[in-house]
Amino acid sequence: MKFNLKFLLIALFICTVSIAQNKGTISGVLTDKEMNNEVLPFANVLIKGTNISVNTDVDGKYSLSVNPGNYTLIFSFLGYESIETPVAVKAAETVVINQALSSGSYTLKDVVVQASTGSKQKESALLLEQKNAVSFKAAIGAEEIARKGVNDVANAVAKVSGVSKQDDSGNVFVRGLGDRYNVTTLNGLPLPSNNPANKNILLEIFTTNIVDNIGVSKTFESQNYADFGGANIDISSKKFTGKPFVSFSIGTGANTNVLGQDHFYLQDGPTYTGFKKVGVPNAPLLPYSYATSWDRQDNKNVLNAFYTLSAGKKFNLNDESSIATFITGSFSAKNKFTEGYSRGGITSDGDIFSDFYRTAYKHSTTTTVMGTADYKINNKNSIFFTSLFLNSSDQDYSEYEGTNQNFDGGGDALQQITGFIKRGTFERTQLIVNQLTGKNKFNDQWNLNWGVGYSLSNSAIPDRMQNSFVHAPNGIDYTFFTNSNINNHRFFQDLKENEIAANIALSYNFSKKSDDTYKGKVTVGYSGKFKDVDYNMEQYSFFPNRTTISFPKEEIHNVDNYLDPAHWGSSYSNRINQIYNGNLDINAAFLNVQYSLTERLSVILGARLEQLNQNVFYITTTVPQGGNSDDSKFNILPSLISKYTLTEKQNLKFSASKTYTLPQFKEKVPIIYEDVAQAYEGNPNLYASTNYNFDLGWEYFPKGGELISVTAFGKIIQNPINEMFLNSSSNDISYANTGDKATVAGVELEYRKDIFEIEKNDNLKTKLSFDANGSYLYTNQDLSNEKVNNENDFGANFTFTDSKLSGASNFLANANLSFMNEFTETKDITATLSYSYFSDKLAVIGTSRVGNMVDKAVNKLDFILNTSLTKSLKLGLIYNNILNPTFERVQEQGKVPGKESVGDITVTSYKAGSDLRLTLNYTF
Repeated sequence: MKFNLKFLLIALFICTVSIAQNKGTISGVLTDKEMNNEVLPFANVLIKGTNISVNTDVDGKYSLSVNPGNYTLIFSFLGYESIETPVAVKAAETVVINQALSSGSYTLKDVVVQASTGSKQKESALLLEQKNAVSFKAAIGAEEIARKGVNDVANAVAKVSGVSKQDDSGNVFVRGLGDRYNVTTLNGLPLPSNNPANKNILLEIFTTNIVDNIGVSKTFESQNYADFGGANIDISSKKFTGKPFVSFSIGTGANTNVLGQDHFYLQDGPTYTGFKKVGVPNAPLLPYSYATSWDRQDNKNVLNAFYTLSAGKKFNLNDESSIATFITGSFSAKNKFTEGYSRGGITSDGDIFSDFYRTAYKHSTTTTVMGTADYKINNKNSIFFTSLFLNSSDQDYSEYEGTNQNFDGGGDALQQITGFIKRGTFERTQLIVNQLTGKNKFNDQWNLNWGVGYSLSNSAIPDRMQNSFVHAPNGIDYTFFTNSNINNHRFFQDLKENEIAANIALSYNFSKKSDDTYKGKVTVGYSGKFKDVDYNMEQYSFFPNRTTISFPKEEIHNVDNYLDPAHWGSSYSNRINQIYNGNLDINAAFLNVQYSLTERLSVILGARLEQLNQNVFYITTTVPQGGNSDDSKFNILPSLISKYTLTEKQNLKFSASKTYTLPQFKEKVPIIYEDVAQAYEGNPNLYASTNYNFDLGWEYFPKGGELISVTAFGKIIQNPINEMFLNSSSNDISYANTGDKATVAGVELEYRKDIFEIEKNDNLKTKLSFDANGSYLYTNQDLSNEKVNNENDFGANFTFTDSKLSGASNFLANANLSFMNEFTETKDITATLSYSYFSDKLAVIGTSRVGNMVDKAVNKLDFILNTSLTKSLKLGLIYNNILNPTFERVQEQGKVPGKESVGDITVTSYKAGSDLRLTLNYTF
């Protein structure tokens, strides 16, 4: 019996080997004739009259194993002319058939497509684009975003090498350069800001369900906007590809800090969804005329919630024309609780002017609706339309208990300066974007790309309220603290930004080669941006009569009972109104010449000629008669990019450019913004910095989906803008061109590797992959007291003669380990462990022997699990911020000469908690 079984197995093995040896192989490479014969990934190769087919890999290669015989191959790719090629196959031999595809006179009915085309949602497709591009490219697509469990664009961008995200502000730092140095665009057209203090819209308010891919260009190209020093972050809105679908996702989760609280408090007024606008009442100077309570409200909705509905379908109009439509809508609500120190006004001796312990309850929402229509008029002309609506809201109810040197309460010495503050802030942003972009191919040599967009942003604080309390004269009860406008107030802010933008680029291919490709391309074009900004702030401050009002401490949370008509009596109030309005107009012409000097060496020479006007008019409490801060400048901005192909898999790239960095509107307006423990004031004498940028990079692509790269970079920034402490007892913060020059130098490394890949029966795979990136950054800038004194209305007495650049971390790192196993064609599982790190970063430059303010290093670890239970049903589990590190900002007094014994002093500290999220997705 055993002998017969062994004999049978041996016979089956010999038979299998014999059959395999009798087969022949067809292999080759498909190339794209429209792109100078670059390889064409994800194209389809079909044996006519059979179901035998294969898709080309990221290097355009394919291979088919067939029995000996005569066959006809059909090569096809969506949007290109399909080609039939006869082939004769002999046993145990390989026939090589290479083929170039072009648009030719294709019609849709000729194309045989059995797999998705070269979508830029795929990691492999984006790496291929990076490999083939002359310029420096980096991008993250929808496929990688899903694998790493990223829910918003800010966290997605932070997965790219050299990029970090500041947790509490949502700002993105690229190579140590923060908000002012970056540019954010949607489909190549600019987006307005949602915060008067920021140049860019906060990326965390964009959910990743609207994203096809996100490009991060750290080198300047003349067709891009030149207010640039860190990166141009371009969000490509999602297009429909594949089969028609309707997909619905629902998710729930919680923050561990929130679950640990018996109560979760928010201010009265804002709704759960974040749409409600409270507004100013008819009699705003009476504290009891407001429709909303001064007191906190106990909130029962402590779980996080996530909903997404998406659909897509393609409509064929005729043989050459089609419209691919995609629409998505989503809503998310998240809660956080933090507690820790909140301090301000720290002196050089370590004395703390405001020393509070803060507890903060936060509720944030994002509602997004986006639709796109990709209209293929024919194989030479297309139009893409994007319409986006977004509503983002943040509620922050915080309580501060501690000491303030300004307090004048009753009781003993400590009670005199001890108090309690509660502040509720509701912020809401509504964004509407409509864009139309197009591509027109007139013939093999002439091409036109264009785009026009209109965006409207309304960022508001519909209601901020604050009450401050100190001990009553008896030292037991409490009363209101009323020494300034900020202590008891209602605050309303409205910022409107309207922006029109247009891009147009005409390209001409020249110097035709024998294979019908071209050595060179000239691109000439225009880009314009026209932004109008309108800011209005109203604050109503209240001064209750402290001689007649006092109450037990627990009544701090029943303020409505003491700001009523019966108690108001001889109390008084006032109104503060501050405004500014301005415009930013940019008109630019650009020229690019791309040329292949040899088969291996290509260069792009560019120049951007730009007329810039930035004007702002303001009326503030410090300038009640009104003032202006206007700038007008004509810029000539050259750029050079070159690529040398070392081997088929290795590139060497170099770039050099000149750009600039503008101050933001609010930074140029002398408005004082008062937080509880810190105040900020604008400076109308700010002016633009000039940047000189250099990059040298080596790229190696071992195989599809793998990458090793090393990039060295440097920047010289003339007249850099920084945040600095003013020479005042309260250490208010302002902005200035703090020195003549800043120097930036660093190196980035990126590594993507498939550790192993096992291909099982029926083309099923098991795969373990690893990717990591890291960067080292050196920055140094001179600090000049004389320069600041001469150029501004305030003086400077810098603690140090030089410093790092604001926002700069010496080390950044990201690493991801992913495991994927396919059980069947419809069942699989993917697990990813994701780690990120950034080292200490400078926040504010110290003056008058006060040390620099520094954000301390943070480690972050996430775990993401996704599984397909059936063809239609998917389950996801995300565990974010597993390590739950302390986010800490310190004032480095220990580094000030003569103040070593004082040591570093904590300014703010808190733990954000870990987030658990479970999602269920069903696709019809």
